[in-house]
Amino acid sequence: MSPDDFGHFQDSTNPDSASQDPASLAALGWQPCFAQQTSAEALLATPPARVVAVHRSGLQILGVGIDATLPPRADATVGDWLLLDRAQPRASRLLSRKTLIKRRAPGTDRQVQLIAANIDTVFVVTSCNQDFNLARLERYVALAFEARITPVIVLTKADLVTDLPTWIDAARSVSDRVPVVALDARGGDPQAKLSPWCQPGQTVAFLGSSGVGKSTLTNALAGSDTIATQAIREDDAKGRHTTTRRELHLIPGGCLVLDTPGMRELQLADAASGIAETFEDIEALSAHCRFGNCQHAREPGCAIRAAIEQGQLDPARLQRWRKLLAEDRFNSASLAERRTKDRAFGKMVKRVMKEGKPRRES
Repeated sequence: MSPDDFGHFQDSTNPDSASQDPASLAALGWQPCFAQQTSAEALLATPPARVVAVHRSGLQILGVGIDATLPPRADATVGDWLLLDRAQPRASRLLSRKTLIKRRAPGTDRQVQLIAANIDTVFVVTSCNQDFNLARLERYVALAFEARITPVIVLTKADLVTDLPTWIDAARSVSDRVPVVALDARGGDPQAKLSPWCQPGQTVAFLGSSGVGKSTLTNALAGSDTIATQAIREDDAKGRHTTTRRELHLIPGGCLVLDTPGMRELQLADAASGIAETFEDIEALSAHCRFGNCQHAREPGCAIRAAIEQGQLDPARLQRWRKLLAEDRFNSASLAERRTKDRAFGKMVKRVMKEGKPRRES
């Protein structure tokens, strides 16, 4: 086996260490749903390790006494758990995920991009300035709901506005099920106000545009300035990319925090249930329309149009719902077509390889 097969693999402890110190595993986010996928005997030979960063050179993993880089693999992302095979690192088993954040990858190749796995809470971060965008917040919340992750909207730069209740009310309009927290990303606000979701062993993620304070929030939770931050541009309140990769940070005595680069494009796919949960007010109204196939345009007995006329529903919210539904249907169909073609290609390759094998002479 060549050195590249090990991906600079390093192991400084004995094979029994993982099973001897479950508290350390818990600090890394190890939960019963992962333990149920293996056995105590298996853990002795293949100890658990978590992917804490994905580099071009490979996967950085941490475990009890394990700090290593494994060869790259397309099926793993930050937050995943692996059962480490020291003899053949490439064969390390990927455990089934509790949650998975994914999106349609930017570009035209119709691929799915894995963002992060096994996240417990998503903090959807936006600022009380020109960055605030209801459509973007709804998109992130739908992504979290689809992944079965608890979403929380975090409003930063709350100390710089005089009409804070207006911003909070606007954020609350996204969904009655999503808490809204307004804070100053600097100082003690994050530790105090985000503590209900940042308990030891929990994994949280900050998602949002560049410059809204995601890295600042991570530093505030950690009580340090180890993560680089940059100021926003004054002309349009937009941020510069500071974080360049998705990476988990272990907060001393607390949770694990995923800091992510700002995503310029977040295309939803296979997210119908997440959209329905985000817009459950519209979904509930549509159940009272006279016709089951109502398009909510000019049909008689449309409950949604009636709600708009009575001022109970913002027509702009209806338009954003329609846009997300159309986008999700298009992307889901495109990805399904891509998967079908990939399966057909795989079958063709297997057939060609099988037909090309020389027959054994008797």
